[in-house]
Amino acid sequence: MRTDCGCGCGGEATRTAAFVRPRFFAGQLLTEDDLGLLVEYTTAKTRLRNRSLHGPGVVCGLAVTCAPCGGGVVVQPGHALDPAGNDIVVPCAEQVDVRALVQEQRIGALGCDPADTCADDGGRGYALYVRYRELPAGPVAPYATEEPCPTPGCVPSRVQEGYRFVVRPGDGGEDHRHNPGTRLLARVGDLARADRARTRDRRLAHYLDALFTAAAGTARTFRFDAADARRYAASLTWLRAHATGEGPPPPPTARETAEHVRALAASLARYDTHDPAGRDRLVRDHPDLATIREARTVLAAACERLRAADAEAAWPDPLRRTLARAVATEAAARAVPEGGAPDAPLETRMLAQGTPLGHALRAEFRADLALIREWLLGRLDTTGETGDCRLRAEVAAVEAPPPIPAPPPDSTETATVAEVRQTAEAAAALTVALRRFLTDAACATLNPPCGDTTDSDVLLARLEFDGCDVVRVCSATREQVLPGGSAYGEWLPKLYRLRELAERLCCRPEPPYRPPALPPGGEVARPYVPGLLGDWPRTGDLEETLSLLLTPAPGETPPKALHEQVHTTPGAVTDGLHELALLRTQVAELRTALEGVRAQLGSAQTQVGRLRAQVPEGLEARLADLEAGPGTGPGSGTGDAGRGAAGGTGPDGRRVPGPDRDHEPDRDPGRSAPPGPPPTHGQPPGGSTGDDGPAAPSGGPAPDSGPDSAPDSDPDSGPDPEGDRPQEEHTRPPARRTRSSRTRKTGETS
Repeated sequence: MRTDCGCGCGGEATRTAAFVRPRFFAGQLLTEDDLGLLVEYTTAKTRLRNRSLHGPGVVCGLAVTCAPCGGGVVVQPGHALDPAGNDIVVPCAEQVDVRALVQEQRIGALGCDPADTCADDGGRGYALYVRYRELPAGPVAPYATEEPCPTPGCVPSRVQEGYRFVVRPGDGGEDHRHNPGTRLLARVGDLARADRARTRDRRLAHYLDALFTAAAGTARTFRFDAADARRYAASLTWLRAHATGEGPPPPPTARETAEHVRALAASLARYDTHDPAGRDRLVRDHPDLATIREARTVLAAACERLRAADAEAAWPDPLRRTLARAVATEAAARAVPEGGAPDAPLETRMLAQGTPLGHALRAEFRADLALIREWLLGRLDTTGETGDCRLRAEVAAVEAPPPIPAPPPDSTETATVAEVRQTAEAAAALTVALRRFLTDAACATLNPPCGDTTDSDVLLARLEFDGCDVVRVCSATREQVLPGGSAYGEWLPKLYRLRELAERLCCRPEPPYRPPALPPGGEVARPYVPGLLGDWPRTGDLEETLSLLLTPAPGETPPKALHEQVHTTPGAVTDGLHELALLRTQVAELRTALEGVRAQLGSAQTQVGRLRAQVPEGLEARLADLEAGPGTGPGSGTGDAGRGAAGGTGPDGRRVPGPDRDHEPDRDPGRSAPPGPPPTHGQPPGGSTGDDGPAAPSGGPAPDSGPDSAPDSDPDSGPDPEGDRPQEEHTRPPARRTRSSRTRKTGETS
């Protein structure tokens, strides 16, 4: 059980997060917290019942009349409930000084005391409200307690429930009565956009069966029955009389001509799906078909005149205008030529059903499918409240054909079976999804939501001023608590019919679309689609439910427009959200930069590892020597304030370390190093062993050196140490030593 709902945003909530009542037992130590919790529990339960079961408004009384002496109004005794569920009781008639209330309101709004409260108001209107308030009463002196900071003086022991009157400019505040159309508008969004999607859905619904039939039976013949023969004869007769003439036809004649052209072209297209033997049989069964050639000539003339008509005047709706152009284009291209159009079997079979499918119309169908899909996904993502749990995923999974550029109106480019089938499948899925969404949205409005508002005032009357005098009082339009609650009170006449429709409409799955089943062989029996260019009536339980919800009954408050339901966010919150978005962007950029640095560091570590694997073993010791300190030139020495070991450079320019004083603390620094014994195992006298060549003697003379000290030797004039080295030393690999080991060896030989 959740008890942390809180109040959300936008001020104090009128709901209680959770109810906790005290439990008493023998021997319990009662404190003010226990007794206060009992009072809070009973008060909160009463307020909850008031606002949920009855709703805000006037229960009885509180009539507002003009003051007998002028200048104000008189409020009669009565009882009201505010939106938080508080009882407001006015025990006796009270005269209200409206002038003082208006001045108080203007001071609070303007921040200053205006010079003349009434001079610039003219005929301005105000609304009179009553507001619940609590006042402390019954002060008593508390007994001394052991509290470290006792309350000084007297403390109120009672809470007096009261009221005060306030005024607001305008003709009233928020209307708390529930109108189901308001909630429906919140689900479907802007009505113009919703109607745009619904209208395109109805146009696609006229084509669904025809699309599946044409895609499945491109090589099948269509049945030509008595109804087709009668339609053929009637349309031919009418076009003979009205299709010829000079100048474009007027809009009424153009609309009727389009219907007869469509009917005659459908009959000719059905006739053309048969082979020569089948056509001869049709002529024998229906003698009117003997005038086929004349019918094609009349149809060609009618199509030419129909193209010259003012399409925008005849069909103000662009959806029907495209259908009319498709009728003229497809009839002239598929039904007028002798023998029909054998190279366009799909278009011929679509025309045979009374649903012409031109290139321009196919482009519009693709755009319509994309519009319906995006609208559904937008509404499902915006509202987030639905009882159809799988609808969002199923709409997102619909693969609508990609939109194509709009071709010329008279283009006769043919379609492929795959394109027609993809269009039909997407239209079937989105048509069912749209009905499911609207059904779920309509059924959800039948249950009024719980009110949660920060408006704590109850409207009593609307006042009309003339200067500072009240000239008219109107209390008829205020909220009144009715049986069943104020939420149901306004649309109670509709409730019974809506409940009846809900029993048939809601809580039942929307039946999926079933394509027409074609017989395994023989002719295809498909009805002619009537009323394609006329009005598309909205019938059925869903359309009746939507009409009842959105059409106000006589005396009913109209549904609130969508823009009136938009709640503004305080500027501080907006700025904070903006700064938070900027910080999130900066954090994302820093994370990206850090990842780049990590990638570069990993690459550098990999390169260092590769270089270490390629470095010869002997070079590591020299690198250690170079890292120990900067080298000096030949013959230079170190002072007593320098390093602890004297060093020099060898013949090849490399630095050779001298004796390490850290390893020989007892050695007298004033004495020079005596000459060492003869070199052993290739070690030069008086110096350290190099890894890759002859080593030089110690770099410079030690301080206070005597005549026995060894002078610097010229590397070019001295004997070749390589000659004194045994033969096996030339083939032995260089030893891998650290600097400390070489220094220690030097000290020993010295």
